[in-house]
Amino acid sequence: MQKLGYREIAGAIRKEIVEGGAFPTGSVLPPVPELAERFNASPSLINRAMQILAGEGLVRPQQGRGTKVTWMPPRVHSAARFARSRREGDGARGAFDAEIKAIGLEPKHEITTEHAAPPARVAEALGLPAGEVNCLVRRRRLLASGIPVVLNESWFPLEIAEGTVLEEQGPVIVGGVKSALADLGFQQVEADEEIVNRLPTDEEALALEISPERTVFDIIHTGQTADGRVVEVTITVTPAHLLVIKSTIPLT
Repeated sequence: MQKLGYREIAGAIRKEIVEGGAFPTGSVLPPVPELAERFNASPSLINRAMQILAGEGLVRPQQGRGTKVTWMPPRVHSAARFARSRREGDGARGAFDAEIKAIGLEPKHEITTEHAAPPARVAEALGLPAGEVNCLVRRRRLLASGIPVVLNESWFPLEIAEGTVLEEQGPVIVGGVKSALADLGFQQVEADEEIVNRLPTDEEALALEISPERTVFDIIHTGQTADGRVVEVTITVTPAHLLVIKSTIPLT
């Protein structure tokens, strides 16, 4: 067998992950000695190939547990994902739930809620006094077949959310928080989003299980009702390589 360089080895494994389906998302690659024998290469070359794939976000080394496949098709972030029919299709618990099921992966929600004082920016957007416990915050870590994909926190005025399904600490809301707000009489008709690319904090990198050098998108989503009242501010953090931003721009 012709000897391959580490880039060619990385390319062969990449193709099997992305195109061949030999190593599905969440699976563990064969150990280095087995790959070294397969490619007629030294363990050091295999490790260099793994470094390339890890840098691309396709795999993640796990201490003592092998190298996990973390590749998945990028999610498309567009206005269409917020349509109620998509958020609630087949009983989905919101846009993320529907997207992950659509690509054949298993969504998981880790959710906590609490009454809290919002950050100054959130308080201003919601028209609430700063420094007071006047919000319900719903914090979520969202996973796809065991891979952390999204961190987000949604802030709602306590007068709207207290004692409602929004306080429940589990993925129980069909259609997600927007459907819950609509059912409470606060249907959102418009949302503004600000999207920034940045490096993660240490806490975010740990929760998303990514290296501190891998950038994330910081998405601040502000939703309002027909009378102009802001009833939701959601701050989302997700690895940049897992998201494609798509916009429709009127030109007339």
